[in-house]
Amino acid sequence: MSQETPTPDDQVARIFEWRRGFNAMHLIDIGVRLGLFEAIEAEPGISSGALAERLSLHAPYVETWCVTAYSFGLLEADNETRNWRLGPHMDQILAKPGHPRYLGAYVRLGTDHATEDHRFCLKAFRDGATVPFQGRSEAFGMAVADSTTGLQVLSTRKLLPELDGLKDRLDAGGTVLEVGCGMGRHLLQITKAFPEAKCVGVDIDPTGMKAAREAITTAGLDDRVQLIEGNVATAVLEGAADAVVMVEVLHEIGQPMRQSVINACYRALGPGGWLMIIDETYPTTLAEAREKDFLFPVQTGFEELTWGNIVPTREEQETLLQTAGFSANIQRSIIGEGFTVLAVKK
Repeated sequence: MSQETPTPDDQVARIFEWRRGFNAMHLIDIGVRLGLFEAIEAEPGISSGALAERLSLHAPYVETWCVTAYSFGLLEADNETRNWRLGPHMDQILAKPGHPRYLGAYVRLGTDHATEDHRFCLKAFRDGATVPFQGRSEAFGMAVADSTTGLQVLSTRKLLPELDGLKDRLDAGGTVLEVGCGMGRHLLQITKAFPEAKCVGVDIDPTGMKAAREAITTAGLDDRVQLIEGNVATAVLEGAADAVVMVEVLHEIGQPMRQSVINACYRALGPGGWLMIIDETYPTTLAEAREKDFLFPVQTGFEELTWGNIVPTREEQETLLQTAGFSANIQRSIIGEGFTVLAVKK
């Protein structure tokens, strides 16, 4: 059954709703940066005046922020007392960094760096210019690392342990290779989840690798984690890994390099080892572009356009894996708002 054609008023309402969403991101960003969500979570039923005093903020601004957050459903309150508490589940989503559902860092990534990129877009649309990940600041890398924490936690607590036979291999001292390990956050999660496992992290970004080395040393894990700065296609020993993981990395690899990277992943795995990729999948058809599972990948494709990133389609993903030599059934699932999990056994 075909959808009804929207009226002019319907289309105007959509634009206003998107504009409202832009304001919601700005409001959340303020709440995250100033600690408003955390303060309310710590003291449910707090008044805006007490909240302003606790955080040394301007009381009229805090009152307006609270009313607006209530309008968006981020806060709840009694009409008479106006004592504020977080909306359902917003403690996990906006007040607890490190929780798998925490999205404060993701909002900050958008308000900070995506906003800067959108200004750059006018020039980029004329000349095709890009500023790749490796050419950006340490603050940018930190924001990206923070925004992927939930995926890393999900990977170590649920996805990796569920791969057939992998937990036993890692509990027996097996090795996990992470391609695109960035600042080492996921490697730290893996060492906690699998205390007997060894890890190898590879990344071409020197800024991220510097932070990863510091994090690994601080955690006292130099004997369990090896870091290699360089291209995985030339940096990894063959057959050494029981699992290879890539979290939000595949679409960041230039298309001419992708096959060599996946080939290297295949070579790095020993017999029976697993490759697990968490990434986005771009729609193949225009009809798919309006389907729920593809809305976030389409958004990523636009948002990261000036990073030089191109989100692969399902067909491209499967061709990469099959060309590398993976002949087993490719397990594919969708998690969250549109992340694809690919898992395949060598």
